[in-house]
Amino acid sequence: MKTLENLNVQGKRVLVRVDYNLPIKDGVVQDTTRVEASLPTLHKLLEGGAAVILMSHLGRPKNGIEDKFRLAPIAPVLEKLLGKPVRYVASSPASNETAAALADLKPGEVALLENVRFEAGEEKNDRALSEKLSKLGDAFVLDAFGSAHRAHSSVSGVAEFLPSAGGILLEQEVKALGQLIANPNAPYVVIIGGAKVSDKLKVIENLLPKVDKMLIGGGMAYTFVKAQGGKIGKSIHEDDFLTKALELLATYGSKIVLPTDTLCGDAFSNEANTSVHPTNAIPDDLEGMDIGPDSQVAFAAALVGAKTVFWNGPMGVFEFPTFASGTNAVANALAKLEGAYTVVGGGDSVSAINKSGQADKISHISTGGGASLELLEGLELPGVVAVS
Repeated sequence: MKTLENLNVQGKRVLVRVDYNLPIKDGVVQDTTRVEASLPTLHKLLEGGAAVILMSHLGRPKNGIEDKFRLAPIAPVLEKLLGKPVRYVASSPASNETAAALADLKPGEVALLENVRFEAGEEKNDRALSEKLSKLGDAFVLDAFGSAHRAHSSVSGVAEFLPSAGGILLEQEVKALGQLIANPNAPYVVIIGGAKVSDKLKVIENLLPKVDKMLIGGGMAYTFVKAQGGKIGKSIHEDDFLTKALELLATYGSKIVLPTDTLCGDAFSNEANTSVHPTNAIPDDLEGMDIGPDSQVAFAAALVGAKTVFWNGPMGVFEFPTFASGTNAVANALAKLEGAYTVVGGGDSVSAINKSGQADKISHISTGGGASLELLEGLELPGVVAVS
């Protein structure tokens, strides 16, 4: 991958694709992690004498310009963190109005374009849109790892028309995740959670031959338990993947660790009445909502001595505090490992490690959920390919 070291930016206007898809409530940004992650690249470009033009998406607008998806609330946050003014351009990114608003942008100055998904051709990687966007700059930098698996105009399309490179964040992510694929130190343990086997089947299949243990929690665990004939009550599962689950257990059963007990609820609510049951004997009227106390101990024990660990996905319905203890237990166990290379990826698991107060003990916290999984599936990411 080409990096900033391969790009001459002195006196040039540099288009930078960042990932500012931030949680915003009542016009206020709730988490600035992704903005902070972009700062090293922005500082390096500005110090190198560039004028910086930022592109990002926010949410999933479907009807052109929608006020709730505007990037306006992000501009003051970026200004504060970057320590300099940011020119927010409210017109559509590829419009003549935007080009005019950027005409006098000078080296050392920063502009933030409106949501690129307001452009109809963005998600289709429309060539005409890519070319229009490219005319706003003299060079292109991709630093949005969280979007690097998307073949979109602002991610990979623009790179066809401009000298391009990956930013510091993108470079760090690719290197960090690459260590999980190329000769990871053993014992290698992977922790996979979340609701569905179907969402992460490919990464499970790709990693199982490489790992020493794979701990499976969250909703996807119930598909494996049901496949073995267990009673899972009203717990989420995927009948279409029962056969695949059995095949994986038959081939890699010695590596796969499933929860043996489950914290159940009588309603999908934080206020639900709770009780603990064996994972393969959940009453018909209850739903599995988190790994149980015995499983928390077993999962922590399975991590002892690990030299490489990757964690993606919660162990339960993490958004309800009543059912967050399993996810928090894994976060704490991971943070206590000494001498291990540890990587956390995915929104809920990242949130858990941050809330545990021990994020600084993790080797790498990834900003990309889908992108990190696709990389670990062995797939090429369109954005990375475009700047390579």
